[in-house]
Amino acid sequence: MNRPESWPRITRTSKSRISPWVTLTAREVEFSSGTASETYHSVETFDYVVVLAISPEGLVPLVRQYRPAVEDFTLELPAGLIDPGEQAASSAVRELLEETGFPSRAVHLLGVNKTDAGRLSNRVHSYFIETEARIPGFAPEAGVETLLASPPELVNMIMGGLFDAQIALGTLLLADLQGHLRLRGSP
Repeated sequence: MNRPESWPRITRTSKSRISPWVTLTAREVEFSSGTASETYHSVETFDYVVVLAISPEGLVPLVRQYRPAVEDFTLELPAGLIDPGEQAASSAVRELLEETGFPSRAVHLLGVNKTDAGRLSNRVHSYFIETEARIPGFAPEAGVETLLASPPELVNMIMGGLFDAQIALGTLLLADLQGHLRLRGSP
């Protein structure tokens, strides 16, 4: 069967493993017949989870940690890579417990989305988790500080630029749209 030529077309792909967690991919792309190909780079890494949790007291666990990529401390939702062979929901439960000390009671998948389709090949699995009471005597892993915020406090952090990671903001939007957490009054 003859198929019409399809554009754009990837004419060549090469990969360079940077570390156990990162591969740089170069793709040569032709956009139409007779045009020179252009090189596009992307970063391949593992999928990861982001967890918006709510404690029995109605508070949202947050983590503060130093991020070398931005050379600054960030305020984020609990998150982490999905280990090879691990289910995303199990990763979400594990990361929440490791970073905040909150065991999970009910786990809700909010969605699986692209992180940055222009540069990254991985996906983020966003979860809303209703927690049990925090484990007594919990101490977070080294370099991680756990904070608790009410939804109105979280909105103030967002509006003040203190809570600004797009994947976390997307997770909050999904939770709000699906009725798990209202950030501001009724719709």
